[in-house]
Amino acid sequence: MILSERQATDPPANSLPGIGATNGITSARRARRTAGVVKLISIVVIVIALFVIIRALPVDRAIDLVKVKADGLGVWGPLALGVVYVVAALAFVPGSALTLAAGAVFGLVWGTITVSVASTIAATLAFLIARYLARDKVAQQARKYPKFEAIDDAIGAEGWKIIAMLRLVPFMPYSLGNYLYGLTAIRFWPYVLASWLFMLPGTFMYVYLAHVGTEGLRSAAGAEQGRTPGEWALLGVGLLALIAVTGFVTRLARKALRERTRIDEPAIEVEQPGEPAMHNAAVATGWPWGTTLLAILAVALLTAAAYTHQQRDTLKNVFGPPPVMLQEAYQRQSDGPTFDHSAFDALLRKHVDKDGWVDYEGLGSEAASLDTYIASVGNAPFDDLDRDEKLALLINAYNAFTLRLILDHYPIKSIKDIPAARRWDAKRWRVGSMTLSLNQIEHQQIRPKFAEPRIHFALVCAAIGCPKLRNEAFQAERIEEQLEDQTRYVHSHDRWFRYQLGARKVHLTKLYDWYGSDFRQVADSELAFAARYSAPLKAALGEGKQPKTKWLDYDWTLNDAKNKR
Repeated sequence: MILSERQATDPPANSLPGIGATNGITSARRARRTAGVVKLISIVVIVIALFVIIRALPVDRAIDLVKVKADGLGVWGPLALGVVYVVAALAFVPGSALTLAAGAVFGLVWGTITVSVASTIAATLAFLIARYLARDKVAQQARKYPKFEAIDDAIGAEGWKIIAMLRLVPFMPYSLGNYLYGLTAIRFWPYVLASWLFMLPGTFMYVYLAHVGTEGLRSAAGAEQGRTPGEWALLGVGLLALIAVTGFVTRLARKALRERTRIDEPAIEVEQPGEPAMHNAAVATGWPWGTTLLAILAVALLTAAAYTHQQRDTLKNVFGPPPVMLQEAYQRQSDGPTFDHSAFDALLRKHVDKDGWVDYEGLGSEAASLDTYIASVGNAPFDDLDRDEKLALLINAYNAFTLRLILDHYPIKSIKDIPAARRWDAKRWRVGSMTLSLNQIEHQQIRPKFAEPRIHFALVCAAIGCPKLRNEAFQAERIEEQLEDQTRYVHSHDRWFRYQLGARKVHLTKLYDWYGSDFRQVADSELAFAARYSAPLKAALGEGKQPKTKWLDYDWTLNDAKNKR
């Protein structure tokens, strides 16, 4: 094809100066607007998905479990986290996650102290390594950091003041800065003191944020003990004030630092010749890669939220029983109705021996009698019963329902052989007008409504590791005597309790581990509660000795008379 003279000499329209660039800018702006919408939608989806996940997962129990374990470590807990923090900082691992963890686990005071001391030690060690052990290697890295020359000149002129500003302003990554400052002319002690003092505001803000966030997570997860609106208002105002003050101080420090070091942050990203093609394409289109990642994260969390919502009943038990506040919800009265447990009492005396072993085959032959008693529990005037009548009814109902559950699947080796959906979370048992699961009877009807942790030695889950099943029914008029006898029995048998005077360890049933908060609400500690039933342990604690707690293995083998040892 032969081109005309004009066609040959005139450039294509899209190659005229400014036209292609204008089209490119328009496309970039359109892409950025679209990216903004996608980003906003993604953030909304992420927030909703996280809320659903938090509500489905036992976050409150996980937090309480971590805190209990940390409390059990005593002073070693903060020390261990501090050591991990120092090692992580020296290895260039960001410490923000550990700072948040310290605030969540150890609270405002000890969280701040732990991170402040650890971050200062890490900064000091990195400084000494750069100055005396690895100076050439650090200097090689410093040459790759264009801001360092200006910072070095400023430190040489004004010393600790520049270090203070750099600790307030994130012009340089924390871990990298710790090494690079060792190459400057700053003296050791001014560096250490300035670093410690001016890292404190940021440390406290992160710890406070973790503290408030932890309380928020527990509340969102449905923890029993939430804060009052006034307390939440104070926490929120405190957090906002802290962020505002920290932001104001940081802004002043940034301005002063720029004036003294001639460092300025670029306002926009400028495409440079020789940059990777992928980067140039991203700049040209205006589409931020971070938005794509955010959208992928939103889709992933939405999928996870759908799954956790569907499996919420199962997931709620991942970290064990929920923590509750023990309190007495009912009154004792002498003129109220009573409930007859004689039918259940007769079955227990006939098919359960004095040590709690159950003749399930024999009991199965009288399943009709058990079902008759269970039906009577469903017709009980629960709301009209007094405190002791309610407690006796609930304990007997729980144990009778568990026996019926075993008979439904017998022969089995363990209650855990029963599918989870049909076991403790199956809402099939009637108590008065309520239809409940075994877990609901224990965690909603008994624990939060009776200040009575001894019930953990009376409710039996049909396992050898459980306390024995009494061969008599609980009776309202004898409930105190029976609970006390049951608890003393547990603490006099090495299946659940082991301690000898002078020993360094005390072995406890895992019931103390799972329900530790219940026992701590009526005693100073799990050991203090156990000491009520063990003279040697009481004597040791009275002398100031604190034996180490070890948990006994929990045997889930069925408490069948055939398995009697």
